[in-house]
Amino acid sequence: MKKIVTFIICAMLCQFSCSSSSTQDQNTDPDNENPSESSIWSIPVADIFDGGPGRDGIPALENPGFVSVEDEFVLLDQDLILGYKNGDDIRAYQHIVLDWHEIINDNVGDVSIAVTYCPLTGTGIGWNRVINGKETTFGVSGLLYNTNLIPFDRETKSNWAQILNESVNGELIGEKAELISLVETDWKTWRTMYPTTKALSLNTGFSRTYGVYPYVDYKTNNNFFLFPVPKDNRLPLKERVLAVIDETDARAYRFTDLVSENLVRETFKGKEYLIVGNENFMISFELDANYEGLQFNYVFNGSEIVLLDNENNEWNIFGEAVSGPRIGQRLKSAKSFMGYWFSIPAFYTTEIYNN
Repeated sequence: MKKIVTFIICAMLCQFSCSSSSTQDQNTDPDNENPSESSIWSIPVADIFDGGPGRDGIPALENPGFVSVEDEFVLLDQDLILGYKNGDDIRAYQHIVLDWHEIINDNVGDVSIAVTYCPLTGTGIGWNRVINGKETTFGVSGLLYNTNLIPFDRETKSNWAQILNESVNGELIGEKAELISLVETDWKTWRTMYPTTKALSLNTGFSRTYGVYPYVDYKTNNNFFLFPVPKDNRLPLKERVLAVIDETDARAYRFTDLVSENLVRETFKGKEYLIVGNENFMISFELDANYEGLQFNYVFNGSEIVLLDNENNEWNIFGEAVSGPRIGQRLKSAKSFMGYWFSIPAFYTTEIYNN
């Protein structure tokens, strides 16, 4: 049986995050009990905690509204966003909304995407919502594993571990989520790269104080944790890092690794990776045989162009060749995501890149 944590501060925060208008709350799942309470889990049940609000107590958004950069809404230059691009459809999912909703089910052109974000681990990961040929939506179960979000899919009510990108309980246990590449950066950098971007409207139908962080000083206080989690003190626990994942292993990259060269090319677990970035973003690509011979240079100057290679191809932040002989091709995104340092070794055997 999962442990029930009754921290007073947690209860207060959950009360804030669950306060809502009547507009959309009626659309949440009326069955608030976990349908897989006594079934098999692939993760240690003793380490699963009840966050307090119950299933759908933190309401995920479905097909939310968007506004253009010309519209006035609460978003500061330094606010973090998760950016996604599908052709000419470019969208920003800002943390100040995800802090309160954690999952956004969206349709961007021909892509059904779930933008999942856990405020307690700082991890933003994109999933394809088409599973085994069926489109589903994801909701917030209210459960946590290693203080990380456990989404559930509404098609089967299976529970998933966000950082593992895998169903850990229910009909789909063992199923892997198909990752969709997102870029985390600040709003100023993103809108400069993509001035035609849209951002989430703050008119979500829920009464939330977007722009007011619901967890006090959690994201900056290395000693403040709401739930038990293993703590690896090789780095500051709440430092944001990029984690490249390969099966049960990970390698973590710090913003300071990219200050001087802006580009790291190395081998991890027998695969060649390209890590690119600056003080405002980090991205990663897995270089297969088609691209191993290319030599890349970092040329980012604020536009969407990040890389230039020895064939004079220009590549954007999503690895798309936007000019040159390889125009239309795309570098393979590595399995990676941004998050608080502590969350990576809590799930993976983790190395720290040493330059």
